[in-house]
Amino acid sequence: MTRRRNVSTTSLMTPNRESWSARRARVAAERELAREARQSDVADAAARRAATAEEERVRRQVPAAGERRPHALRTRRRFRLAPHRATTRNLGGLYVFQAEGGLGADGMLIGTEVYTSGSFFFDPWVLYEAGVLTNPNIFLVGEIGSGKSALFKAMVIRSRACGGHRAYIPGDVKGEWTPIVQALGGAVIAVGPGMANRINPLDEGLRPPGLSDEDWAREVRAHRLELLRSLAEWLGRRSLAPTEHTALAIALDTATENHDTPLLPHVVSLLHQPDQARPLQVGFDTYDRLREAGHELGHLLGVMVSGELAGMFDQPSTVSFDPNLPAMSVDISRLGESNPAMPLVMTCASSWMEAAVRDPDGGRRFMVYDEAWRIMRELPLLRRMQSQWKLARGLGISNVAIMHRYSDGSAVGDAGSEQRALAEGLIADTATRIIYRQKADQIRTTADVVGLNSQEAGMLPRLDRGVGLWRVGNRSFVVHNHLTDAEKNLTNTDQRMHTNPGEFRNSEAATRDEPAPVAIEGA
Repeated sequence: MTRRRNVSTTSLMTPNRESWSARRARVAAERELAREARQSDVADAAARRAATAEEERVRRQVPAAGERRPHALRTRRRFRLAPHRATTRNLGGLYVFQAEGGLGADGMLIGTEVYTSGSFFFDPWVLYEAGVLTNPNIFLVGEIGSGKSALFKAMVIRSRACGGHRAYIPGDVKGEWTPIVQALGGAVIAVGPGMANRINPLDEGLRPPGLSDEDWAREVRAHRLELLRSLAEWLGRRSLAPTEHTALAIALDTATENHDTPLLPHVVSLLHQPDQARPLQVGFDTYDRLREAGHELGHLLGVMVSGELAGMFDQPSTVSFDPNLPAMSVDISRLGESNPAMPLVMTCASSWMEAAVRDPDGGRRFMVYDEAWRIMRELPLLRRMQSQWKLARGLGISNVAIMHRYSDGSAVGDAGSEQRALAEGLIADTATRIIYRQKADQIRTTADVVGLNSQEAGMLPRLDRGVGLWRVGNRSFVVHNHLTDAEKNLTNTDQRMHTNPGEFRNSEAATRDEPAPVAIEGA
């Protein structure tokens, strides 16, 4: 009877008609589940205690007052900082100071920074005014096919639209700048054998406003003497003797007095036959002595008058420099890249254009020296290049040297020679250095010249086309240059590799027949 009463009181919690054996099994299962739950809670609590103990052990590895080393920010009080866990994605958003902040949004848009995906803007004059750069000059190097030429051609196009900057290319060796200059509404002056254009490198150029007659005459004379000396030293492969310096100055002064604008034939003729109506210079007691001092110089410079370059730089200029044009270039591609006189031609063309841009009020201008290694390998021409670099800030000009590799400039001349010192100093004095892809054997030279760390040097052989390492002052950026479709068409330098010969000849003929946007006599 008692057993029946117990069953009836538990009938609400147990199934109807549950046998005693089934009830015992059910109760045992419930107790096992409760025991497993308690064990799981105990295990979780033990794991939490172990994790806390490990964090405390790691924290105590650093002394409470800081590490015992210089600049460790030691303090006499215990430094307490609650541990914080987060993903790298969140940490990158919290500690944004770990990413380069960029150069600001002033200037032309170049592309995007590879590591931050931010927009990269650049303008040498803006950065110079902000104190980021010490000078506006630029060195750009990169192996063939890396995209360095496309970069600066795009920069010239964009700088015209963004800041109204002008660009001058005094020696276009391959004729690649012609489409750019014409698209900007500029003028292209083609010079070469059998062509009608003539350039007198002794032109006085444009006179800056506010300059007195005496100061202007002195500046023009110094510019002409520097050019003549550079030409003579390059042709003679030696430095001029003091008597030759004096004889050259006398011949130039006499030619200037006898002609409104002297020409190279005038100077050569006076070196061979001095004007006896002019009083002798101090240091020469007879005209025969003066003739002897200038005799060899006359033969050296005579190459410009009667040699293979005759008819190019020995006559009055048939073209004029228009400072109002957005761009101008001197196309010397007709000479051929392997012509040994190419540095001489580049010097004459650059001297003529440099004389025309010496107006400090002429605005912001790029002076682009493409294939600059041809000039840097010649000491007399390298001296002229250094002089132009020094005048950049005073004239408001950004000189741009474009080469394939830094070893072209840093390996010229013997160790300790003047030529080596000038070349390395020219690169070192350039505040902005842009490096595109380099071969493995050029990494050490590039790192030494530019001052790259191991990480920066290691990435140079792996840079993709259009990606360059920018050293702007003491700051580094890895920038991907993005080109528009129009820029790609204008900056394409390997058209012959992607077009069949018939199509290229037709397009080339169409380009020749199409008139330039701005007409210049003889251009």
